Amino acid sequence: MKLSIVIPVYNEARTIRDLVNHVEAVDMGIPKEMVLVDDCSSDGSRDVLKALQAEHPDWKISFHEVNRGKGAALRTGFATATGELVVIQDADMEYDPKDIRLLLGPVLDGHADVVFGSRFLGGGPHRVVYYWHYIGNRFLTTLSNMMTGINLTDMEVCYKMFRREVLQSIVLCEDRFGFEVEITAKVAKGNWRVYEVPISYYGRSYAEGKKITWKDGVRALWCILKYRFV
Repeated sequence: MKLSIVIPVYNEARTIRDLVNHVEAVDMGIPKEMVLVDDCSSDGSRDVLKALQAEHPDWKISFHEVNRGKGAALRTGFATATGELVVIQDADMEYDPKDIRLLLGPVLDGHADVVFGSRFLGGGPHRVVYYWHYIGNRFLTTLSNMMTGINLTDMEVCYKMFRREVLQSIVLCEDRFGFEVEITAKVAKGNWRVYEVPISYYGRSYAEGKKITWKDGVRALWCILKYRFV
């Protein structure tokens, strides 16, 4: 069994090399495949990825010629990945790649088809950052749960792991941060076995490069209602 680690990249030149080094250093217990997708970065990330491509010809690295959004980058990565298991890893340093091993546990033990990380179940260190982001996340997660009938604590979390057959059963459409809502709703409709595990969180400030804004929250709200019926 192989794990594909799909990393969407947009203007992460400061962190991407350190991030992939961290991922590479973690013993997942099974073979891993690195899948990176640059979403038309303009800060030098593309140059870093091209250097990594030369250093690691076995890595799968794709480049979008126009900026299309995180959801679109993930679709490209999912289509390229060849592992029986697929996990999402953001290109910043907000999430600790060692926690991927926690997500693997329920899948390898035969209990889960999908595993979400959760920043609200306890676990490791959590940076104290934005109160209203926390409130917004809990509100969106609660509303999503009301629409899907499942009881997640952190729908917007980066860390989501899937058996390949789960992704193959779903048609994804959202190009940007609405992806989180869409994938959650469609997993719930598929009656797949979903688990959560606690993870660490090293959140960034906007000065440090955080990208999500209130507009993404509004889009997520619309998507929660949309994918209740789609």
